[in-house]
Amino acid sequence: MTKRILKTVILGCLGLTSCLPCACKHERRGQAVLETARIERGHMENSVTATGTVEPITQVEVGTQVSGIIDKIFVDYNSRVTANQVIAELDKTVLEQELNSALSDLNSTKNEFEYQEKNFKRTKSLYEKNMISQSSYDEAVYNYNRSKNAYDKAKASYKKAQTNLGYATIYSPIDGVVVSRSVDVGQTVAASFSTPTLFTIANNLVDMQVIADVDEADIGQVAEGMAVQFTVDAFPDDIFHGEVISVRIEPITTNNVVTYEVVINAPNPQEKLKPGMTANVSIYAMRKNGVLLLPLKATRFMPPALDKPRPERPEGGDSLKTVWVKNAAGDPEMRQVKTGASDGIYYEILDGLQAGDEVFTGVRNGNDMPDMRPKGGESPFMPKRPGSDRRSAPKRQ
Repeated sequence: MTKRILKTVILGCLGLTSCLPCACKHERRGQAVLETARIERGHMENSVTATGTVEPITQVEVGTQVSGIIDKIFVDYNSRVTANQVIAELDKTVLEQELNSALSDLNSTKNEFEYQEKNFKRTKSLYEKNMISQSSYDEAVYNYNRSKNAYDKAKASYKKAQTNLGYATIYSPIDGVVVSRSVDVGQTVAASFSTPTLFTIANNLVDMQVIADVDEADIGQVAEGMAVQFTVDAFPDDIFHGEVISVRIEPITTNNVVTYEVVINAPNPQEKLKPGMTANVSIYAMRKNGVLLLPLKATRFMPPALDKPRPERPEGGDSLKTVWVKNAAGDPEMRQVKTGASDGIYYEILDGLQAGDEVFTGVRNGNDMPDMRPKGGESPFMPKRPGSDRRSAPKRQ
């Protein structure tokens, strides 16, 4: 009995199938139908998806170590600055007064120290000649040491006042772009407990990075050097490319969900990417182009004919698979195929099949096809006459 074969066309690596009308039209209900797939070349890939945030590679928060009132601001948002450029100044009136006071104390303690030093030398000379008492000598030593300590303290206070006055002028620590400005002229900043942030400066917006949060179930597939593609909502038609440069081992737990941060470099020559943008990331753990593709279901196919023996598991490990190939007569022919990587839908064919070969992928029963025959000689697509489904009414006597 000749079996009719339903031909299934596999459209490349997209996994789309279409049933040929001529093969389906004449199938009878209850008859087994064999499905086939054509071996073609395509690309296969395994990717890990995640979301992340676009950030500058180097971002510095510029603050102040002294309290005061903002007197001058020389930059604004998006201003480009260079290292050691003055970007703001605090009111220096109070700091200058503190410096003058420290200078006055320094001069006073210096005079006292010089006097006590001379007195100590005279007393020491007399003491060595036994011309003064021990108590007089001890008093001279005490006064000398006390004046010396006061003088050292005054020098430190003066140096501190000088440093604080220098802190009133705010410099840019790096070359970059001002991302944010948190103060205005006349605003008071207090540095008593923490350093207030005045500006945020990004080093270079041409070279950015994406910090992606990868789920713990997928982090094992991610490694440094993997290719990355990502998109941002601001430019949905643009695809940005990058590379994994670091996989951080610190776990981040949010609502009992554990993720790990993956750092991805993101070249930004046109400066389309802005700090803080949300990136939809695809990390490609495996990408191969122009390989022969074998559907996974073809390796699980078994012909329904009873006269064909069930093949034993091939020797050679998991790389050898048994498939059934359509021969010249249209019948299944067993063949062993060496496979490589898999993306969960296809195997990469290393040996055993060529482009254009057809493999059997499954069996479908003809009962699965809908019965379109009209019932009772009527077409199912024609509307019924009103009252045709009512029962006959009893005749009146």
